[in-house]
Amino acid sequence: MKFQLQHTDPKTNARAGLITTDHGQVETPVFMPVGTVGSVKAVHISELKEDIGAQIILGNTYHLYLRPGLEILQQAGGLHRFNSWNKPMLTDSGGFQVFSLTDNRKLTEEGAEFQSHIDGSRHFFTPEKVIDIQRIIGADIMMAFDECTPGDADYGYAKKSLELTERWLDRCLVRFEETKCPYGHSQSLFPIVQGCVYPDLRRRAAENVASKGADGNAIGGLAVGEPTEKMYEMVELVNGILPADKPRYLMGVGKPENLLEAIERGVDMFDCIMPTRNGRNGQIFTRQGIMNMRNEKWKDDFSPLEEEGASFVDTLYSKAYLRHLINVNEILGLQIASIHNLAFYVWLVEEARRHIVAGDFSTWKPKMIENITRRL
Repeated sequence: MKFQLQHTDPKTNARAGLITTDHGQVETPVFMPVGTVGSVKAVHISELKEDIGAQIILGNTYHLYLRPGLEILQQAGGLHRFNSWNKPMLTDSGGFQVFSLTDNRKLTEEGAEFQSHIDGSRHFFTPEKVIDIQRIIGADIMMAFDECTPGDADYGYAKKSLELTERWLDRCLVRFEETKCPYGHSQSLFPIVQGCVYPDLRRRAAENVASKGADGNAIGGLAVGEPTEKMYEMVELVNGILPADKPRYLMGVGKPENLLEAIERGVDMFDCIMPTRNGRNGQIFTRQGIMNMRNEKWKDDFSPLEEEGASFVDTLYSKAYLRHLINVNEILGLQIASIHNLAFYVWLVEEARRHIVAGDFSTWKPKMIENITRRL
């Protein structure tokens, strides 16, 4: 994987770059739709490519390991062939999913033992096994195994957690160097910066990660319960240490305004389930603000979702029609909402890139945040 830094905003740390992988190029900043179990919920591959304009998507190591399982993925020739996505792909390490199984997992120096949320069966992830799983999945970008520290963790816990993550990272790097992708294309491994909300821990973690010389670096353990301003503070601190010539990936973030604030602080890559999850619950993000499609006010509003939207569904369907579909739990409503929200997120970061290149990002961003956070 290669990264070319193409433009930097003159008044902020916002950047525009180009990632090149064996499955194609990705212009940054970029939003990556989340395909947890090998698909982005309710969205067809052709819609991802043509209507949403996704450049890269995610797969989830924990979920894909459980279902369909490594044997099926290997027989298929990897996730690219299994789900027919021929563009770049990233996999997370499963660390966040194991973190979320608080009552059904046990961490040791060796790894993490956990119970499947599906059938209660017990499994054990080590740093080495997580690398092996991601090799079999075949993603272009892999994540190191880490413990995602809760946002409200005390200092002592956060420090021990970071130390464990750092030791696991060293083992991930050794295993990565010992193995190859079974499908012939190159893969990159991103370390993850942890450290909770404690500046000295984040600084230590970022310095350690930067010293590894990886193709890119991730920032984890944010948007997990800490105040939003604290998240921005940690992002700014970490990005002041991580190398400027490598892409920076802020994991699991977040609201549209969070993306723009993080871009201003030098983040290049994002993912979040919010556009699809919130869409399925009737929340629609637009350039004018946020709509709750279950509200009575949209019942007889036959205007399009957006006059100049980012996707074909924006002008094809009315607010009244989408409200009807969502209120009667029609599957098409979930599909329309998911396509719309994903297209909006992709459009938003592409628009940010355009203003970075034009040199006026710092004046465009506050006006855009004012628009997109308005409740309609």
